[in-house]
Amino acid sequence: MAKGAHAYMKGIAPFLGLPTPIRRKAVIEVFKTFPQPTSIQLGSSATALFAQVEREFAYSACDFLQRNIGIADEDFLRRYVEKLVVTKSWWDTVDSLGSAAVSPLTMHYPSRSLMNEWIRSENIWLNRAAIQHQRGRKGDTDVDYVMSLCARHSHSREFFITKAVGWALRDIAAFNKPAVRAYLKQFPELNSVAVREAQRGLNR
Repeated sequence: MAKGAHAYMKGIAPFLGLPTPIRRKAVIEVFKTFPQPTSIQLGSSATALFAQVEREFAYSACDFLQRNIGIADEDFLRRYVEKLVVTKSWWDTVDSLGSAAVSPLTMHYPSRSLMNEWIRSENIWLNRAAIQHQRGRKGDTDVDYVMSLCARHSHSREFFITKAVGWALRDIAAFNKPAVRAYLKQFPELNSVAVREAQRGLNR
């Protein structure tokens, strides 16, 4: 199983080979033995887990963040999460960090300045995290802002960027199809990967 996971993830890191349900159950039991961390302890622990070799430690860090993200302070995204996003980056940890930390913290704290930095970064994973930072918010999505982030990379041919743009548009199409149709018309150069995902949302 470890070899299969290693190959599937393009060799980004070795794996212990623990199935997700078993790993999560074990980690939750360990988490229960510790008092609730402070914001600094949460960030330091996640950073230490990401520094381990095997990929499951990074997954456990994301679980730990999701379980305790409510205690993270306003500087947590910049001080800790940004570094984690660019550590041994691949879609698995970047998207997990998105749901565990980026999305809830950008909802709770002013974060537009940081998202603007991420979308302008030369690092594609920070770009991806910025584009996806409001996924799942449905009607609470700031449509104009998310589309402005997507527009920064409308010419991109990088798969992980175009996929993120497509997912963002697909999510918006669930409650605002006219906005997505207008976006597709405004940016005809959009990669087919993004267009296909957006059309899936429009066709629902």
